Amino acid sequence: MSFPPIIRIVTGHDADGKAIVASHGPLPTAVEIAAIPGTVFHEVWATTETPALLDNGADPTLGALMLPPPKHGTRMRFVDIPPDTAEFLAHGAAKMHDAFEQIGDSAASTVKADSPHPLMHRTESIDYGIVIEGEMTLLLDDSAVLLKPGSVVVQRGTNHAWANRSGKPCRMLFILVDGIYDPAIAAALAQRQG
Repeated sequence: MSFPPIIRIVTGHDADGKAIVASHGPLPTAVEIAAIPGTVFHEVWATTETPALLDNGADPTLGALMLPPPKHGTRMRFVDIPPDTAEFLAHGAAKMHDAFEQIGDSAASTVKADSPHPLMHRTESIDYGIVIEGEMTLLLDDSAVLLKPGSVVVQRGTNHAWANRSGKPCRMLFILVDGIYDPAIAAALAQRQG
């Protein structure tokens, strides 16, 4: 199953302040994750500050691929996620350092020998994950939730993985917002890791 192409329309202003279409077409950055064949990150946009600067600046998706949003910023992307395979579930954990390094955050992987899935990870961000097409299972340390088209996950810096147990590809939309842990949660996480 292949998904329809993602078309992005970016607006801007001309020299007189008139609203214009600055660009219209396919996303310029779509990257398959080498250690997880079939997983494709489609970068839509990113901001680097809050409030976001409304300018006619360069396309922020043309740089290196980064999993988390920029400090004080946001990131929007679609992710195509293939079905889990028995080989990936059995041996994928050994590839996660390389996978997360390719997406600019090798420290995000939290996978251990007893983890429920090789893709367990955590970022210090609020992530809105929306299932567009297909099915996905959200895995946390102690629970699993089946997601279908229209399901929205508000992921608040928790240890999690996206498991595709459906046998078919899934496309999700993610909007990531930089965050900071509440001091009590930060202390509890430090204790768990120590």
